[in-house]
Amino acid sequence: MKDIFKDKVVLITGGTGFLGRALVKEILKYEPHSIRVFSRDEVKHHQIQEEFNHNPVIGNLIGDVRDYPRLKKAMEGVDIVIHAAALKRIDILEYNVEEVIKTNIMGTLNVVNACWENNVKTVVFISSDKACMPVNTYGACKFVSERIFIESNYSKGSKPIKYVCVRYGNVLESTGSVIPFFESKIKSGQKIPLTDSRMTRFIISPLEAVELVFNAIRYGVGGEVFVPKLPSFKITDLIKILKEKHKADNDVEIIGIRPGEKIHEIMVNEAEIPRTYNFKNMYVITSAIEKYQSVQKGEYHKKGKKVNEKKMKSYSSKDVLVSKEKVYKIFKKLNML
Repeated sequence: MKDIFKDKVVLITGGTGFLGRALVKEILKYEPHSIRVFSRDEVKHHQIQEEFNHNPVIGNLIGDVRDYPRLKKAMEGVDIVIHAAALKRIDILEYNVEEVIKTNIMGTLNVVNACWENNVKTVVFISSDKACMPVNTYGACKFVSERIFIESNYSKGSKPIKYVCVRYGNVLESTGSVIPFFESKIKSGQKIPLTDSRMTRFIISPLEAVELVFNAIRYGVGGEVFVPKLPSFKITDLIKILKEKHKADNDVEIIGIRPGEKIHEIMVNEAEIPRTYNFKNMYVITSAIEKYQSVQKGEYHKKGKKVNEKKMKSYSSKDVLVSKEKVYKIFKKLNML
């Protein structure tokens, strides 16, 4: 990755968030010229400065992706953009659709256009499993944003800009992560709220999320969606593990599905499987846009393999479940228990 980041200028929208901070930490290892952290939250900007000891390589830019002139100015001289800014709280967003569109869709359009005007070389969009067969406002906006990025690869004219996407679920330890939430209920002796006992989720660590972004930058040629290969777990197994950890016997309360929530996470749907490649520790979904097929082929074409459509109909958390014992070992290895 040093070949990619050394002496480069990197801008991260939503850079004061959990993923943004993890990206800053890793990118600093590869001697970038500078990292511009773009976010509207001035308090978190201060926290970033403190966390990284006021490192002069890090520039703190207050701004909102809704504000195109500010975004365009922030991207002057930038080589790589990672677009992580978004409104994300699914249940709240169901009642604030117009505001979600302004940030998550119009903000993405602003990022794409600002990159085009500033001749940015590589742009990565942080999508979500919710974009795959969306059933909520957040997922629908991420779905449209993926399409904006993919379409931009063949509508950009002669400019050599590479727009790629990454897609994954909730990151462990991130804001609102399920483990600290459950543990707070266990420690206080409260009932543990569970929306549905059938619920399954993928396991992805902060470092794995960062590595996926890096792989998209390294292997993408433009128009792909990169998806990590991950194990998944039953939420009921996680609750059992946490109760055993704290030697607790809290009751579990079934509260029902929240607005826009899914029972299982889906990362690659049936329509995408025919154009998906199995490559290293990822799946690479290529564009469905016919004109895109004439662009250069990526390394995943040469060294990867097309997914077997007869054996794999989709990629869902219900299909790659691991045992409770395996879940325990994974979380232990990640220092989550």
